[in-house]
Amino acid sequence: MYDQMVVEDEQYQLKPMNCPFHVAIYKAGYFSYRDLPKRWAELGTVYRYERSGTMHGLFRVRGFTQDDAHIFCLPDQIATEIRRVLDLVEEVLSAFGFTKYEVNLSTRPEKHVGEEEIWDVAESALTEALNAKGWSYLVDDGGGAFYGPKIDIKIQDAIGRKWQCSTIQLDFNLPHRFDMTYVDANGAKQRPIMIHRAIFGSMERFFGILVENFAGAFPLWLAPVQARLLPVNDTVLPYVTEIAACMRTAGIRAEVMERASIAKMIRTAEKAKTPVMAVVGAKEAESGSLAVRLYGGADLGSLPADEVISRITTANQTKGSF
Repeated sequence: MYDQMVVEDEQYQLKPMNCPFHVAIYKAGYFSYRDLPKRWAELGTVYRYERSGTMHGLFRVRGFTQDDAHIFCLPDQIATEIRRVLDLVEEVLSAFGFTKYEVNLSTRPEKHVGEEEIWDVAESALTEALNAKGWSYLVDDGGGAFYGPKIDIKIQDAIGRKWQCSTIQLDFNLPHRFDMTYVDANGAKQRPIMIHRAIFGSMERFFGILVENFAGAFPLWLAPVQARLLPVNDTVLPYVTEIAACMRTAGIRAEVMERASIAKMIRTAEKAKTPVMAVVGAKEAESGSLAVRLYGGADLGSLPADEVISRITTANQTKGSF
């Protein structure tokens, strides 16, 4: 579709965004008004040219993955679909501990495509959805894209920085450009409304935000290694290995630390910011328990191994703490 180009002495090939591919899926079918809405989502890799001097860790990269989704709906379904997306945004972001948002509603610019009537319906639907959600928001009058109004959501991290993540964008252009249609109740062909939505935006950038927000001390359910078992001596290794296997069977990310002094093992686990550390000596091996210590220094004492496994499993399911 596009010719190759040379950028900074390297050869590149342009790739379309993910949107046209979902349009192609829609175009492969035949839909009536009863079939809508249609919702499709993917984790799609996209590319953007960033000058070499501006790239920064996971935050500014040339290739990244978006949690792209597109909704094709009727005009009178816009408000309901937007409210569903707002609920999903809140559910997902709050699971990671982000509960403070800056919400911006961008409306019709002077130069735009689409009929005035559909713009009125769309802007009214976005306003209705935000009001029903109960979120306060700022209106950027005339700040929408030429092809539709949008809602942008910024999250606030632990030190007060704001990051653009979630976007909900209405599109009147692509349905027209790709001649997308559905059959209405009168048997006439009409254009569907297209809604672009992303919750995380760039997955890589969101990972970077998470790392900095938690300073590497991830909550229990999110930590790469959730529990480390610290054997006091070699005689308890069979018991420790058995408990580690039980944890992994329960879906817990557990590791057995290499033998060293207790102080060194604890220090190593603390430096790795491991949420749960379990010291195992002869007493614990005999009683089927674990001496539990949480990251940050909280010593919970001896707990039955089954209880420890159950509490971590519950934390995984509820995204809670130990």
